[in-house]
Amino acid sequence: MDSYKLQVQNISKSFPGVLALDDISLKVRSGSVLVLCGENGAGKSTLMKIINGVYQPDRGEILIDGRKVHIRNPIQARALGISMIFQELNYIPEMTVEESLFCGRLPMKLGHVDWKTVRRKTLELLEKEHLPYSPTMQMKDLSVSDIQMLEILKAVANEASILIMDEPTSAITQREVERLFEKIKELKARGTSIIYISHKMDEIFRIADDIAILRDGRVVETRPRAEMDIDMVISLMVGRQIENNFPKRPIPIGAEALRVEHLDAPGVFRDISFTARAGEIVGFAGLMGAGRTEVMRALFGLDPYASGKVQIGGKPVVIRSVRDSIASKLAMMSEDRRRYGLIPVRSVGENVTLSSLGRFIYHGRLHKAKETQVVSEICGRLAVKTPTLGTVVEALSGGNQQKIVLAKWMLNEPDVLIMDEPTRGIDVGAKYEIYKLMGDLAAEGKALVIVSSELPELIGMCDRIYVMCKGEIAGELARGEFTQEAIMRLATGLEKMTRAAS
Repeated sequence: MDSYKLQVQNISKSFPGVLALDDISLKVRSGSVLVLCGENGAGKSTLMKIINGVYQPDRGEILIDGRKVHIRNPIQARALGISMIFQELNYIPEMTVEESLFCGRLPMKLGHVDWKTVRRKTLELLEKEHLPYSPTMQMKDLSVSDIQMLEILKAVANEASILIMDEPTSAITQREVERLFEKIKELKARGTSIIYISHKMDEIFRIADDIAILRDGRVVETRPRAEMDIDMVISLMVGRQIENNFPKRPIPIGAEALRVEHLDAPGVFRDISFTARAGEIVGFAGLMGAGRTEVMRALFGLDPYASGKVQIGGKPVVIRSVRDSIASKLAMMSEDRRRYGLIPVRSVGENVTLSSLGRFIYHGRLHKAKETQVVSEICGRLAVKTPTLGTVVEALSGGNQQKIVLAKWMLNEPDVLIMDEPTRGIDVGAKYEIYKLMGDLAAEGKALVIVSSELPELIGMCDRIYVMCKGEIAGELARGEFTQEAIMRLATGLEKMTRAAS
């Protein structure tokens, strides 16, 4: 008979205007990986937060090793052997690496924090996992990938018997993914039970022992991995067949909308030159750390650059701040929507109008009725699913949060839109909706610049792709030249080495 480490039975949970979980039951075997699939808003993260003690269920029960438990908060969950890596990275920017790793469990000695032990254990953990960070580095100085790896390390260091991973590979390199999968093998061998949430089909079928699929707050299917395939999982997730994951359509390419010449930031990127035309979707590929995001941040006025020229709509512009970008009809959706794109504790309406309040404030007051009308129209156009415009953004799914970031920038009516990892952490159905919106924006004559680590996404949606390697543009590919092999040869520097050898 199977030994179940964790069982959730008949769990239901409601929020104002939303039934998030409806009579959910799941079982996780000891030393196994249960992969949890479902669209954003299906209830996956809500269920995990109940198991981790962040939320309390309206009804239902949780059993660990066959014993009923009441998990009132994450501290109690940790005491019961439960640890969780959240999809949206939760960290305190001013903390150091060592403070973050031991937050909530600092060792004490004679009534004081034993910092020597903290430093020693931190160095041991970092060395064991081959992570090149200093214990005294502040979290705010790390990249999204760095922070994700530290969150994984923190969860593993707790030696949990039940480990929940919510999209743990959404912002890490392939090499780091391989390291994580090796760690999962080790944990399984120790008898650790893992609940793994992912939208990446290759991951799901690589590491799952069992697959459970949620839709609209209910479990619609649970089976061993061997009894399912990718098409079945996608169909069960979205409740319909998606015939073409990338709805690319032919759109007339217009005049040049963006020209970047010889953009340079010493030590970060060198001699970056590229163009994007009206109606064109231009991709940027490259390995993590290649400099793609850094180029876009400099172009948008978030980071400084030393030299280079930028033209928008054929006119030279000088961009030293986000205000300059907005004035020049350039907008950017950041890879980290919670850190740079949203104020999670504020409402949908407040977030949408955040960068365009000047449209609604005149004669000395905010014209709320006009603001509500405009927000309602843009949210309707983008099919944002929210109970009300007054709902706080953090209560929405990742896909809907991403649409709100897009809505915010669309109110500024940009001619050029940079989208950095536009579908990170969102499901197949929500991705499809984002891709359709990309096509709609291109059809309106906007130029889109897409940075993505998902090669099928770039190949499926772009007209041209620039590939970066070590801070430089290694090459440019036309749509007829797109293959994953061609992109990776440029991204790894192999193409350059081959040309040099010949």
